[in-house]
Amino acid sequence: MTIPVAWLQLTQQRVRFLATLAGVSFVVILIFMQFGFQDALYSSATQLHQNFKGDLFVISSQYNALTSQQSFPRSRLYQTLAFNGVESVNPVYVQFAKLKNPYTGEKNPIYVVGFDPAETVFNLPQVNKLLPLIKLPNTVLFDGASRPEYGPIAENFSQGKDIKVEVFSYNANVGYKVKIGGLFSLGPSFGVDGHLILSYSTFLRSFLDRKASYIDIGLINLKENVDKEKLIANLKANLPNDVRILNREDFIKFEKDYWSLRTPIGFVFSMMTIMGLVVGTVFVYQILYSNISTNLVAFATLKAMGFKHKYLLKVVFQQAILLAVLSYIPGLIITFGLYDVAKEATKLPIVMTWDKGILVVSLVTSMCIASGFLAVQKLQAADPADIF
Repeated sequence: MTIPVAWLQLTQQRVRFLATLAGVSFVVILIFMQFGFQDALYSSATQLHQNFKGDLFVISSQYNALTSQQSFPRSRLYQTLAFNGVESVNPVYVQFAKLKNPYTGEKNPIYVVGFDPAETVFNLPQVNKLLPLIKLPNTVLFDGASRPEYGPIAENFSQGKDIKVEVFSYNANVGYKVKIGGLFSLGPSFGVDGHLILSYSTFLRSFLDRKASYIDIGLINLKENVDKEKLIANLKANLPNDVRILNREDFIKFEKDYWSLRTPIGFVFSMMTIMGLVVGTVFVYQILYSNISTNLVAFATLKAMGFKHKYLLKVVFQQAILLAVLSYIPGLIITFGLYDVAKEATKLPIVMTWDKGILVVSLVTSMCIASGFLAVQKLQAADPADIF
């Protein structure tokens, strides 16, 4: 029968062992939370990108992100109709505005999307079935999953109440009254607290400073069996350089790169994850080093009995892996609860996924093994000739 030396050494001091598991579990939770918020950032920031109905997208060459307005001439989008393979196009207007809470009078930022409701520009069944409503003048769709700062608009509308709200240009003192015609569910992001969807005619009446001839996003629908990359190259070569042409994957990547590389929040998430791993590595190293020091005589005895140095290394690495696995399990369980709390508080899509779980267990295991590599240097002192 094999004696579980690694397990026995770890658990010989129960209180220290439990404290160690709690410490490493905290690191597991910290890393999970960092990845959870980071994924929520990218997922929520690209919600519109993922749900726009189009094969290719036209944006301004000055475009940074969806939350920063960069318009371009609408004529650029219509010029693409002259290229073989392009079936149809749809112009989209987007803008930050302020929505006046009809119950408190407080104004809060909201993201407004305008387009021709005679055409389908979203792959959102909730929105598409309500398109006839926004054909009516001054009628809008409200994002029922928005943050609560706008007041109980969704709740009261669902009860059959007639809801009218005022929409303001960002620097305007006079608002434009619109009627809530229906609800959809998209939810907030790190840069957006809620959404309004309306027809482009209502959009232009609401924001008098906007020109109909300048749009923010152009959607291009292609004919079947078109070589997408070849068409993109052709469009880039022939259209003026004041616009970019992107496929969906590149459009989403462009947005993610903005948040991860060009904003402080992307750097903060990455740095916090690295710091969590560094702190965890130092913590586990101290535990393993202390455990080796405490059991140095035992290790020397094993050497005197004929056990090779390789066996002693194996014991230490077994301890490292045990700490990783036994700490990961409670950390994972607690994280499920924290994700639910954070999702409810922020309205962000903070969810556990298999990819995230596998990534964290791999990182924590690597962290513990790295700590083991650092700690095994102490085993060199386990020389029977010196100790006995």
